[in-house]
Amino acid sequence: MRVRDLPLSRSVIDHFQSRGIEELYPPQAAAVEAGITEGRRLVAAVPTASGKTFVATLAMLTADGPGLYIVPLRALAREKYETFSELPGVSVGISTGDFDSSASELGDNDIVVATSEKVDSAIRNGADWIADLACVVVDEVHLVGSEGRGPTLEVTLATLQRRAPGVQIVALSATVANPDEIADWLDAGLVQSTWRPVDLRTGVYAGSEVVFDDGTERQASVAGDPADATDATQALVAETVDDDGQALAFVRSRREAETLAERLAGLGSSPDVADEIRALDGTETGRRLADCVEGGVAFHHAGLRSTHRIAVERAFRDRRLRAICATPTLAAGVNVPARRVVIRDQKRYTGSGMEWLPTLEVHQMCGRAGRPHLDPYGEAVLVGDPTVRDELWERYVEAGPECVESKLADPNALRTHVLSVVASDFAASREGILDVLDATFFAHGTPTAELGGVLDTAIADLVGMEMIVDDDGLAATDLGAQVSRQYVTPATGARVVDGLRTAAGMDEVTGLTALAIVCDTPDMQDTYLGNRERADMYRFAQAHADEFTTRMGETDDFEGWLTAVKTARILYEWTEGTSAEELVERFRIGPGDLESRIERAEWLLGAADAIAGVIEAGTVVPFRDRRARL
Repeated sequence: MRVRDLPLSRSVIDHFQSRGIEELYPPQAAAVEAGITEGRRLVAAVPTASGKTFVATLAMLTADGPGLYIVPLRALAREKYETFSELPGVSVGISTGDFDSSASELGDNDIVVATSEKVDSAIRNGADWIADLACVVVDEVHLVGSEGRGPTLEVTLATLQRRAPGVQIVALSATVANPDEIADWLDAGLVQSTWRPVDLRTGVYAGSEVVFDDGTERQASVAGDPADATDATQALVAETVDDDGQALAFVRSRREAETLAERLAGLGSSPDVADEIRALDGTETGRRLADCVEGGVAFHHAGLRSTHRIAVERAFRDRRLRAICATPTLAAGVNVPARRVVIRDQKRYTGSGMEWLPTLEVHQMCGRAGRPHLDPYGEAVLVGDPTVRDELWERYVEAGPECVESKLADPNALRTHVLSVVASDFAASREGILDVLDATFFAHGTPTAELGGVLDTAIADLVGMEMIVDDDGLAATDLGAQVSRQYVTPATGARVVDGLRTAAGMDEVTGLTALAIVCDTPDMQDTYLGNRERADMYRFAQAHADEFTTRMGETDDFEGWLTAVKTARILYEWTEGTSAEELVERFRIGPGDLESRIERAEWLLGAADAIAGVIEAGTVVPFRDRRARL
């Protein structure tokens, strides 16, 4: 099937042809045959780099109205926004938190790119443009099974269909075990394929030899100890670079990513990219990154500033970097293909010990191997030793990915979305909520009696939190409506209310008090607290005890509370003028950690101030003042 035969404008066809896109890939042709350009719903479960974005573009450009492209990550939103903005005659808006168009501006666009959280928030707040949507594309729909974003994504899809009846839904998924269940849930057709534009072979390294799934074997020239995973990884990356390819190396932690990049630096030369990174900030992390990049290799993890990560990703795509050493987050959707992917670590620490990575997550990493139009093949190598060779082979080479399962039954998630349904006037009774939830993936595979039981628990919890009333029907209180409108979880809203009421009896309510309240909520990200810091943080907490709404002896989770104190202390010093460079060095956090905590605190301080406005707290906590100082 040829691009020129598709029902697209001449200018759009010329646009694709100018980029070398003449013939459709087999999965793309299958999507057209399944009615993607005729408004039919579709789930496309195909490998990375097999043309899913093109399928989404076809759906949105042929829909009878505006299109919405939902992504799980801001970085992916930025990438897709740039891609769609190149389409001739197509206006594109974006809503992610980093880059936001106003609500009225979003409604004027042909395509809107947004994270699922932003779409959920728009639905809660009654955004008019939602009802006008003709096509909704969900990228990485398999993440409906993730604990963090999954419940929001499935509830968003359920409520979207109520706000925009008849909307076309196109769900793009990695290769998963149960795409038929996802398609059945969405009342959609299914295109399932293992086809890739570049052949991929996956193998296991053990004892200086790589055995691939196509039956081939290769000896690796390891300069150090062949049994050492890091020496082997270094050799496997260097071999690819020496053959004029690019490589990605995945390790379990930030420190490991930086250490490996420092070892590999020198495989290339990228002084221009290094200068770009040095110009971004003066932190020690930024300087170390620039020094590695000077030698053609970068590291990539969540501790980097977003501008650092963007610079690394773009330089790699432009082939100005030879290798990236990264934590697994790099594999979560951002387009950074390489000839060879080396996965040194297949386990991660979860708080209760080391656990194997999910098969799907490893397959996502492997899928980054093979650059269309650049590489004759792609290779993914799992690094192990002879004692685990068979297990790695069975777990990640032969085994298929896990099934996608809903996480909406989690009490915190269910409370959040039940409150949203009531506060947004989607339902005013238990039966009405069940009717809304009936369109979720959770309900699709859950007996009604079981669903009703967890719903009753959520309603009782929300009544106890004073966020809904259950009299002649269900209704949100002023507090519940504000909590939902501010897009915080009910648990965070309740914690803020407790803090406000405690502060009313305190003699000293300060900016540190305001920050400590919001930092000790479930919606604030944890900040690593090292062993060497505990004594210092304990002394700080003692010295400022009169400013905290939680006393040391009153918490069941002292470690969590002390972590919140550290976060509040960092943010307080930032608002008092301490530089990012000093905070990063003194508190042993990444510049990206500081950046994300500041952004999160800005949101939570605004939410706390709004919540304070609807309850009789009896005191003024300076949330607004501290937010302005951020």
